[in-house]
Amino acid sequence: MRAASLAGLLWAFSVATPAHAQDAQQRIEWNRPFAPFRVVGNVYYVGTEGLSAFLITGPRGHVLIDGGLPESAPIIAANIRTLGFALRDVRYLLLNHSHFDHAGGLAALKRLTGAQIVATAGEAADLAAGKTLGRPTLAGFPKVRADRIIVDGARVRVGPVVLAAILSPGHTRGGVSWTTVATGKRVIFATSLTVAGQPLVGDPVYPQAAADFAATFRRLRATKADVFLNFHPDFFDMAKKRAAQLAGKADAFVDPGELTRQVDRAESAFTQELSAQHRQPKSPDR
Repeated sequence: MRAASLAGLLWAFSVATPAHAQDAQQRIEWNRPFAPFRVVGNVYYVGTEGLSAFLITGPRGHVLIDGGLPESAPIIAANIRTLGFALRDVRYLLLNHSHFDHAGGLAALKRLTGAQIVATAGEAADLAAGKTLGRPTLAGFPKVRADRIIVDGARVRVGPVVLAAILSPGHTRGGVSWTTVATGKRVIFATSLTVAGQPLVGDPVYPQAAADFAATFRRLRATKADVFLNFHPDFFDMAKKRAAQLAGKADAFVDPGELTRQVDRAESAFTQELSAQHRQPKSPDR
């Protein structure tokens, strides 16, 4: 089953569902190579067929967002080189959330580039542990230390390249979305907004999950973006948009209404899941 055919399944069950996400065949499909390309301005896609990674370039150095699976790191590194950029010029490694399919390649990419890892406090704890704390059914990943801890609104700067953090917890405790401006277009690299098996009611490990989701939806509704990007290509129809771009549509990735539609969709699914969890009978140990 090709990655493009997984969109409905991923949205319904999310990338964190153990029965699907940690299946060996799923990892193979996610990790198929994909030719790197320019999305808009100085923003490039350097990920795999099923897991996004983005390179934001500048004259004084570059920023890479996400590392995919552990086995994705060599593909991401090769894609950066294919575009003509040097790994040593990557100054910062960012992350959207600390699940194995996004944080897995960071340790190897840090070794290859010498870049500093920038993370939220929640992400940093997971990176140090090599696993998503409180989610024992999820696969682990190589441990790596965050060099800088950021809060909501923090900026990462490399010369004229500036990325701003929007704390976006819910899917994980430390989730974060990033924004930048490329050739006058406002770009958002949005974290996952699905519930992904996260308990929303009475979870002793992450009791504020539901409130965090609600706050994330509010923050993102207050954000304007011309280009919506996500860390699973299916979630922003990358293949379709890339095909249109190759056919001559220069602004294939520009859609100022997409962020609002994505938040609407995610919030509706969240509300339904929250209601369902409230209706579930409480287990004796809760």
